[in-house]
Amino acid sequence: MFRALVFVLLLASPGFGQGIFEPNATLKVEAEKGVAGEGPTWEPRLGVLTSGNGNIHRLTRDGASVLFSQNAGTNGLLFDRQGRLVACESEKRRMTRTDAKGQLSVLTDAFAGKKYNTPNDLTIDAAGRIFFSDPRYGPRDGLEQKTDAGETIEGVYRIDSDGKVTRVIGREVERANGVLVSADERFLYVAENNNDLGGSRKLLRFALKDGEVNLTSKTTLHDWGSGRGPDGLKQDTKGNLYVAGGLNKPNPPTEPAANVKGGIYVFNPEGKLLTFLAVPTDEVTNCAFGGDDLRTLYITGGGVLYSIRTVNPGYVLWNGGK
Repeated sequence: MFRALVFVLLLASPGFGQGIFEPNATLKVEAEKGVAGEGPTWEPRLGVLTSGNGNIHRLTRDGASVLFSQNAGTNGLLFDRQGRLVACESEKRRMTRTDAKGQLSVLTDAFAGKKYNTPNDLTIDAAGRIFFSDPRYGPRDGLEQKTDAGETIEGVYRIDSDGKVTRVIGREVERANGVLVSADERFLYVAENNNDLGGSRKLLRFALKDGEVNLTSKTTLHDWGSGRGPDGLKQDTKGNLYVAGGLNKPNPPTEPAANVKGGIYVFNPEGKLLTFLAVPTDEVTNCAFGGDDLRTLYITGGGVLYSIRTVNPGYVLWNGGK
């Protein structure tokens, strides 16, 4: 009750959230339910790509929703600095990259000879190193990534430019979901979202240097408690974090907190809540900046693709070589 009261007071406070979303900005539905379950990513010529119903869908520059790739089985999507599409192929439990000619390459489909759980989200640093999370939601059968003691590992991996794969976070998190290398490359943000009963649902920050994660630097920036935790996240050019999370309709017994609503939680780099944008359809899974000025935030929630205008441009890796 106290936590809910504090949140309501914040929303009612003068100046709360100013400088984040444009004045009088409202959510706009860009594509109807089913095409945008996950993975929004911006490409200035193509528009916005999303994962939905096993396919990759495209929101064109003129606002049409069309099929881009059938039976792709993807979750997280991101264009790298060369304009290649890197994808978490969750259904095939692998990471792939597709170049401008449509040539697909498998980056990794196993670690230490064992299949991944379900690659979920990714981020890329300036050196081209790809970090991806590997949780498992839903049925738990067939999990192969485990410690010698048989404990499941749902951590974070790094793919170097030479193809070498390293597990950079293991049992230090319960279930990694969204991942983001900060624009200044000092930190790796991890959305820890264990939706089991009593699981940890926190936004974590780790110090990062030359691709190496300092595990002892683990810092909690925000805790969603017994509500649905954080999912995907992005950053604007001021360093603010836009984190998808929460749930409008509680899912007992695992996610019973009625006050942890679904939407975009915006924090400063130190974890101070700046504002909250309510999104009506569950579950709110991810977001991405786009548009010619990079001041449109695209949001995936309940299979629907939304957009809203922001004050600050987003930080993106690829904007058509600009």
